[in-house]
Amino acid sequence: MSGSNPKKRQEAYYAHGNSMKAFMRSLFVAHARPTSGKVHIRDGIDVKRTMWVVMWCLVPAMLFGLYNQGLQAQIAIAGGAEAANGLFTALFGELNADSGVLAMLTYGACLFLPIYVTALAVNLFWEIVFARARGQELHEGFLVTSMLFALILPISTPLWMVALGVTFGVVMAKEVFGGLGCNFLNPALAGLAFLYFAYPTVFAAPEQLVAVDGYTGATDLALAAKGKLAFADYAWYQAFTDSAWWDAFLGLTPGAIGETSTLALLIGGGLLMLSSLSSWRIVAGVFVGMVATATLFNVIGSDSNPMFAMPWTWHLVTGGFAIGMLFMATDPVTSTYTRKGRWAYGILIGFMVVLVRVVNPKMAEGMMLAILFSNLWAPIFDYLVARANIKRRLSRNGI
Repeated sequence: MSGSNPKKRQEAYYAHGNSMKAFMRSLFVAHARPTSGKVHIRDGIDVKRTMWVVMWCLVPAMLFGLYNQGLQAQIAIAGGAEAANGLFTALFGELNADSGVLAMLTYGACLFLPIYVTALAVNLFWEIVFARARGQELHEGFLVTSMLFALILPISTPLWMVALGVTFGVVMAKEVFGGLGCNFLNPALAGLAFLYFAYPTVFAAPEQLVAVDGYTGATDLALAAKGKLAFADYAWYQAFTDSAWWDAFLGLTPGAIGETSTLALLIGGGLLMLSSLSSWRIVAGVFVGMVATATLFNVIGSDSNPMFAMPWTWHLVTGGFAIGMLFMATDPVTSTYTRKGRWAYGILIGFMVVLVRVVNPKMAEGMMLAILFSNLWAPIFDYLVARANIKRRLSRNGI
């Protein structure tokens, strides 16, 4: 470390696993070890910049989610719900007195920040533990995982549950397989699935959606599953003249923090596709698969299951479909790499999400399971495409 050769000092610095200082510097300034020499391809993109672009693309959905949480709390209080006791009692009083955008954002931020900070701290802890154990440097992937996990949680999720979900997702779905770039399941969705099935009576309860006492509402998707949203003789294009559909599209409905506004997610997801960090083929495949499957169920129909009549326009704006299609399914590590494989992967997700929503009445939300199931098929799709290409080339060359 005291030698005169800067390169040897830098190599020794990383050899001892003491990369925290370099990581913090690269997080805000530049990468600590830029490529050099004639054999390297020089490009402005790296893991740090990739993760920051994704974070910025999530900002529209996050900001609207903060506003919507304040709005839904105010609506619930006006409808007879009681202000939550404890830390935010005074804030509820301010919310009743002020209905401005800043008051809504402030309220939502006060509830969201503890969730995000908890997810971030626990995620960083496990990243440090495994980086030390493997003698590797830290990567910025935990920033996006923490943000996505926090955005798909109900606003009233207990912090101990947030920590437990992050721990399961990061350790069991990512780190045990080698860390960043080696996992085959999306860590954020794996943590969400763990909480959903381990604590269904707490995590999936409707009162978790709005941070007030006595809230008895539900999401549009849950209402549709119970037959409280009528879709009989409802053509898909009628949604565009339906005020309830526009509320769902804009995000003015109860739901998880960052998945209610389809418009905000489309803005961020569109920017992510323009940056070439997510595959438009996967997004198009998910959309095509969803539209085709929903239309098929509409044609089949059912007298006992109201979800058969739900048009694709409503599948698009309810639940976690939009955030799953634009930010979860397009995860470059857990999705497919080949062009044809991306189409098949996306179509499978679109098919599975509608299948789960319609056929399984006890689980209205199907995007989580659809993506996790398709993650398992992603390497198989790539293998089949590669084998087909090899076979075609051999046949073309007469081998």
